[in-house]
Amino acid sequence: MKRFIFPLALGLVGVAILLKLGFWQLDRRLWKEAMLAEIAAQIAADPAPLPPIGTDTAPLKYTPVQIVGAATGEEILVLSGMKGVGAGYQVISAFETDDERRILVDRGFIPEAARTTPRPATALIIDGNLHWPEEADSYTPAPALTAGLWVARDVPAMAKALNTEPVLVVAARISGDPQGIEPRPIAITGIPNDHLNYAITWFSLAIVWAVMTLALLWRIRRQQN
Repeated sequence: MKRFIFPLALGLVGVAILLKLGFWQLDRRLWKEAMLAEIAAQIAADPAPLPPIGTDTAPLKYTPVQIVGAATGEEILVLSGMKGVGAGYQVISAFETDDERRILVDRGFIPEAARTTPRPATALIIDGNLHWPEEADSYTPAPALTAGLWVARDVPAMAKALNTEPVLVVAARISGDPQGIEPRPIAITGIPNDHLNYAITWFSLAIVWAVMTLALLWRIRRQQN
């Protein structure tokens, strides 16, 4: 009987830990779904003016705004792609508002063939959302500044390159000449919610652990007979 105690205890403890992790992921899934619903409601809210200069921007991510002014013709192209189209770029333009502020606007996507197409200054009215994407890290290659090509959106660095405020508006709707640029609005579909898959993984491991424990106990019993 003593030979059964340790493997049985180990099996029960292992199954309990794995089940706890699985249920924790289910709780995280509910939390994530509530957060995504809140973000979706915020994205779809009525647009407001830009927040004043110096406002704490941390709580303003996804806030809808409307800006009136002109794209200056200065731009950064960020490597991107679109399903059904292929490789291309996100066009990040310097934008001067009617109240003389200078910010960044992600106007949307252009295909590879449109890279050298002229996009001069043009008056625009843009409905979009404030965003501070976290795409760049220590492994991100440096941008090709002379060519205006970047591999990730880095708001502080882009603002420095185009001499703007570190404020980015991602366009959802544009009134004016789109210049062949297709807006790519912010959507919650780009925010992962894989907690159900994680939960299934933990529950599956719990089943495997239980089966292995039973197999070990059966083997010990056979050796005693």
